[in-house]
Amino acid sequence: MKKSNLFAILTVFILFSACEPAEQRQELKGGITESQLNISAVPQIRDGKNSNYIDVNSDGNACLSSWDYGVGLFVGTKGTVKVMSRGDNDIVFIGLNPDGTTLSKTLTVQVEELYDVEPEWALFCGEDGVKTWTWDEDGSPNGPWGNGGYLGNDFPGWWGPGMAGLDGQAAGEGEGAYMTFTIAGAKLIKHYTTGGTTEGSFTFDMSKITLDDGGNVWAKGKLNTKNVTPLIGAYWGDPVYSYDILKLTEDKMVLAVALPGTGSWGEAIFWMFRKQ
Repeated sequence: MKKSNLFAILTVFILFSACEPAEQRQELKGGITESQLNISAVPQIRDGKNSNYIDVNSDGNACLSSWDYGVGLFVGTKGTVKVMSRGDNDIVFIGLNPDGTTLSKTLTVQVEELYDVEPEWALFCGEDGVKTWTWDEDGSPNGPWGNGGYLGNDFPGWWGPGMAGLDGQAAGEGEGAYMTFTIAGAKLIKHYTTGGTTEGSFTFDMSKITLDDGGNVWAKGKLNTKNVTPLIGAYWGDPVYSYDILKLTEDKMVLAVALPGTGSWGEAIFWMFRKQ
């Protein structure tokens, strides 16, 4: 369980408790243990198979309830969550007792068929839920990172330091560095050539389409990151956490960023990655 998720859960519980009348708070005493939990996580059956829609239920337990299902957090005793991968999926129940103690229990569900899952999950993370991306050394004549024309280029069309110069832009993030995108937890981990890592999360929104001056699709969506950036994830030194997605296939990814208000053929920074 990530510390950020646990903090968010506790915050929700505290706010919930603060809104309760004082006489009800005084009645809440003691707590239950993990062995006393009566909870369930059951896949909905569709077309005779276990689907990725999971019904969770903790009704009757004397604690406040939340469920971490990998790509999101559901707070409540009963509901349906959607996971994004086939095979074993862990659903983590977190309870908050009236005395302030917490307890957790992991339920593993087997998913046979996926429904209503955006195809970009598989493109970012692979069919098995984890994919590694690195620099596309053959991405453009100027290398896989550099600047070019906003709404005009789809690669660093003006300038780039080449593969050999990437490390000069961000130490440890040049040739040999890589990223892993993971469905479980929607995690993005950046691996440096120096041996360290930075971990965060990512989301995407494929409704955020950007058109060029001719009305053609230039960017097909947005990639957003939290607590981590892609390799050399900065606009001339300033960290960037939101990127236009110009290309996303099974083995190629191209991102771009321009400052707000940039017009056609103004400056943009481009990133070109390939599946490792």
